[in-house]
Amino acid sequence: MTSWLALRHWGLKPQFPMDQMTERRLMKLKNVLISVSAAVLLGTSAFAGDAKIMVDEPYARSTNPKVAAAFMGLMNHAGQDDRLISATSDIAERVELHTHIEGDDGIVKMTPVEGGIAVPADGLAHLKRGGDHIMFLGVNKPLTNGDVIEVTLTFEKAGEVKLEIPVDNDRKPKSDGHGDHKSH
Repeated sequence: MTSWLALRHWGLKPQFPMDQMTERRLMKLKNVLISVSAAVLLGTSAFAGDAKIMVDEPYARSTNPKVAAAFMGLMNHAGQDDRLISATSDIAERVELHTHIEGDDGIVKMTPVEGGIAVPADGLAHLKRGGDHIMFLGVNKPLTNGDVIEVTLTFEKAGEVKLEIPVDNDRKPKSDGHGDHKSH
């Protein structure tokens, strides 16, 4: 049996009576289903080939027009340790891996990560506010909520993972003790 939506898609009218209210409801339902499907397919994860690196819940923040930071979970479903060694994007002059380190004076400072960020075998690395993260320095244009940043992550063993990171300047850190990233 041919569905009503398929008939409408091809410009055909269904062979049963339908009032305008029913037609509007079905169109709304179709739009909701398309939106939900797109969110599920495009939304939250990216995989790196056979190495099985998965990127979970990526988002970026920019509270300063020239810098931004990206946060996410990196899940390694391979049986061997890996390491995020770099990130690239056309949105900024430089992209660096950063972390926060407490100095001898008790002051926490942001600093580039030397040697990359470890992603343990069958484990998870958190890129989070107040910890390891990706920094975008010399951002080309102000980033606002809803913008999308195209980023390529390079892993020592898994290779490249290309992903789109949504900008969410209003996102609050999760309530698991992650620090805030107010300096960006």
